[in-house]
Amino acid sequence: MSPRKSVAEARRTRERIVERGVAIASVEGLEGLTIGRLATDLGMSKAGVLGHFGTKQTLQLATLDEAAAVFSRLVWEPARDAQPGLPRLRAICEAWITYLETARDTFPGGCLFTTASIEFDARDGLVRDAVARLFRLWRRRLAGEVRVAVAAGDLPGDTDPEQVAYEMGGLYMALNQEIQLFAAPEAPERTRRALDRLLAPRQDRQDRPA
Repeated sequence: MSPRKSVAEARRTRERIVERGVAIASVEGLEGLTIGRLATDLGMSKAGVLGHFGTKQTLQLATLDEAAAVFSRLVWEPARDAQPGLPRLRAICEAWITYLETARDTFPGGCLFTTASIEFDARDGLVRDAVARLFRLWRRRLAGEVRVAVAAGDLPGDTDPEQVAYEMGGLYMALNQEIQLFAAPEAPERTRRALDRLLAPRQDRQDRPA
């Protein structure tokens, strides 16, 4: 076997482990990731799995990184070419709803980050820090998109971007719960209605009765 082929196969094996780890963690949490479980699911030896990561914490962090890459691909990238301002913000919102509704092949247990935020919110350590960092990053990005919409005149000038991003985060946490815990088919449309109120353009707000 050539060194190049060996490296490529090792990389693909690591990718398989992480992909399976994402699926398990979305259902059972990051603490549900065990070397033995992954080895059994993938038909590997425990030593083979352990050799790619060394520790469970390293595996958990790699799983978070992979899940974040999938989230970016499904939520942020589809809206990348939309018109800056409210059209792009609304495109992000719709892609996020679609992600929670349909990404079951990758996340059979729903949003991994919602699960991880509950699982690690009262703990210390690198995994908790990584979860918090990702949530802060996405909230800052949402707030940035709101600022663009305000600058474009799509939203009122007194809009508080941080507050809007905060409320949007709550809506999507609630949507994940409604889908996962209650299997509520009306939840996506309820979320859209809530977003319509939160992101009402300037003229729409002026037209509403006092």
